[in-house]
Amino acid sequence: MKMSKLIVFGVKRMTEEKAEEKVIEPEIVEEEPKATSEEESDIAQEEDSNVEELDAAKSEDVEEDFKAKFFYLAAEMENFKKRSERERDNLLKYGNEKVLSNLIEVVDNLDRTVDAIANDEDDKIKNIFIGIDMVRKQFLEVLKGSGLEKVEALGETFDPNFHEAMAQQPAEGKADQEVIQVFQPGYQLNGRLLRPAKVVIANNG
Repeated sequence: MKMSKLIVFGVKRMTEEKAEEKVIEPEIVEEEPKATSEEESDIAQEEDSNVEELDAAKSEDVEEDFKAKFFYLAAEMENFKKRSERERDNLLKYGNEKVLSNLIEVVDNLDRTVDAIANDEDDKIKNIFIGIDMVRKQFLEVLKGSGLEKVEALGETFDPNFHEAMAQQPAEGKADQEVIQVFQPGYQLNGRLLRPAKVVIANNG
């Protein structure tokens, strides 16, 4: 009897638990409405337009970059042309500078020889003097044709850019800082100083 009551109680309890269970209804998901063919066409056109604008912007950037590089190369070529012309001119003017600097020593020796025998009374020496002086003058003309010239000194106002003062001394009738004696002539090549003139200047202060 007790067993039957227990079974009935258990069945009743299980029935009540099932009744208490909630029924889970399936969740209904609303689907978004599909785009019509017209809307799809508009979207495609908009995407194509964006692509075209992007391509146009890229093309414009490439064109600007090309222009910038072109102008840069053009400027570089112009600068290179000017540098080449300057180098060519300098080569023509000063390319033989070393050779002419060495030839100045030859001119110095000719000058010393002429000065040493200029006042000799011997006829043979006088003839030698005339010959050496002619060679010296001819040599100077050839050097002048190559752009080599003497620096003006005697009687000029002292200029440290072209003269080197070896001494100063009082000199009547001479202006202050006037070159009154030249120890060694100076030379310049197409305006560029090769050697300053070594001089004595008047100091009447």
